[in-house]
Amino acid sequence: WSTSYAGISTVPFDKSITEILLAPIPDSDIEIKPDGMLYLPEIKYRRILNRAFGPGGWGLVPRGPHSVNERTLSREFALICLGRFVSQARGEQEFFKESGLATATEGAKSNALMRCCKDLGIASELWDPAFIHEFKAKHCKEAIVTNVSKGSKTKLWRRNDRTFGYPYKE
Repeated sequence: WSTSYAGISTVPFDKSITEILLAPIPDSDIEIKPDGMLYLPEIKYRRILNRAFGPGGWGLVPRGPHSVNERTLSREFALICLGRFVSQARGEQEFFKESGLATATEGAKSNALMRCCKDLGIASELWDPAFIHEFKAKHCKEAIVTNVSKGSKTKLWRRNDRTFGYPYKE
């Protein structure tokens, strides 16, 4: 699988699989980063793939060696489902010291998984500007917060049902 594209676009997945992959994401599963970007936690993608294809019915395969720059590790991965090539993406993850490379490797794999899942339509609403605007208006808040350890103020986003953690105070 390091170079093969076997099975790509040969036939659509069964309707029962497609319904799982294209199902709307529950609002409670969607998170927001402090910069306002909506996302679905990586474990949610894995759970959707497990429901659709079954554990062991899908996998991520490395498509080349790691690439390491000053503070970023990246690697190409292919998503294979039911023995068919589905998608390929480069995952990336920042790291701060060499001892963090193993964790960065896992982070890059998770990032590639999320990117590959776009091609299956999973959580596609998170790339729809109208959905993003409506979700943020209904479920999120942008607030001016104080960093209590530095005394500085900044604007951050959060879900309405969450609070800011230390060191931020609203």
